[in-house]
Amino acid sequence: MSINAVPAESAVQHSRREQNGWYFYDFANSAFASTVLTLLLGPYILVVAKAGAGADGMIRPLGFPIDPRSYWSYLISLSVILQVIVLPAVGALGDTSKRKKQLLGWWAYTGAFATMALYFVTGSQYAFGGILFLIANVAFGASNVLYNSFLNDIAPPEERDSVSSKGWGIGYLGGGLALVLNLALFFRADSLGISEALATRINLMSAGAWWALFTIIPMMRIRNRAPLAAAAGKGVVLRPFVQFFRTLMGMRAYPQTLLFLIAYLLFNDAVQAVIALAGQFGSDELKIPMNTLALVILLVQFEALAGSFLFKWVASAIGAKRAIIVSLVIWTGALVSVYVSIKTTFQYFIMAGVISIVLGGTQALSRSLYSLMIPKGKEAEYFSVYEISDKGTSWMAPLFFGLALQFTGNYRLAILSLIVFFIAGLGVLILVDVPRATAEAAGGR
Repeated sequence: MSINAVPAESAVQHSRREQNGWYFYDFANSAFASTVLTLLLGPYILVVAKAGAGADGMIRPLGFPIDPRSYWSYLISLSVILQVIVLPAVGALGDTSKRKKQLLGWWAYTGAFATMALYFVTGSQYAFGGILFLIANVAFGASNVLYNSFLNDIAPPEERDSVSSKGWGIGYLGGGLALVLNLALFFRADSLGISEALATRINLMSAGAWWALFTIIPMMRIRNRAPLAAAAGKGVVLRPFVQFFRTLMGMRAYPQTLLFLIAYLLFNDAVQAVIALAGQFGSDELKIPMNTLALVILLVQFEALAGSFLFKWVASAIGAKRAIIVSLVIWTGALVSVYVSIKTTFQYFIMAGVISIVLGGTQALSRSLYSLMIPKGKEAEYFSVYEISDKGTSWMAPLFFGLALQFTGNYRLAILSLIVFFIAGLGVLILVDVPRATAEAAGGR
């Protein structure tokens, strides 16, 4: 055996150590997803935006009249449009850099500090809050590009469904635990002599602190790899975009991977829109009190944890693609029910429970399935495209939702736009030939 060879048992142990560290980045950043994206910032920014509205009831952040109720969905869409600009560079740099772990840390802490700064958003400062959210969500997406790309480094193909599902499950555990601590403060706000607005700001800041604190664990355990992709060209700024453009052109050699990506961008855009807009729908349309709404979101976190492991079992029984199809049928039925009949807090609780079961499984299995379709050495670049509609990021569905809400004033009509995305994504996914996609990617290596 070569003096530099690593014994098989030692390599397995090292891989497990890295996998455990990798899980903790999901644990860390899920506080942003649960506390900021799903629960607090949407309703809070709505209150701040309404406070800043003019006599006609509109806000004008860029000079254009905007209904305050549409502001949050427009912010989400704009943040992802910015990601379309930034993420290609992040992905390309990740594949060519010897310091991918450090890039992950830089983006993680940029997002965490921007989230902590949301504490200072008060009164009618909707523009300031919007800018901080844009920074935080772009950084959230960029860090997830790099985080996802490590999946191919730390797990062989036969383990990726399991590892990805564990990552999502532990992420929901982290998001749920952070939310429990935040809600403990929120429910005791009156007895502590602080306002609901102040409690909200403290909780927003704490989500950023949680993100920053637990990112230390993956930064200590994940290791860098020598890049397989060589940096091409001389321009430091333009090089990542040139390389990313080449990757997009190169995707023509992997038509099944491209087809899956189109399906994913459609259905997961709607998944992320539901996550981000559920709190606003509950508080503004159904008039659910914030403390009750918080309990619903908390329920979702822990049921999604169970759902991640349930769908891991389903995937082992019928295959990942079929399991995702089952989840999308349930998603579509759930949204139809919201459009037709959800009018009470109890009904909202029931529907949240149904959605939470399929939530984790849809996302975890999509990530692991996609990882099998990526040519070796291009993980971060391919995940930079994937991240355009990954955790916490979507733009098409929130944009259509916001436009429908602004021009009709009807939340239920806006929900119809989300149903269209689920049906379209399901239709494209059915056409994907997974064995062929895996063979195409392996042939390109």
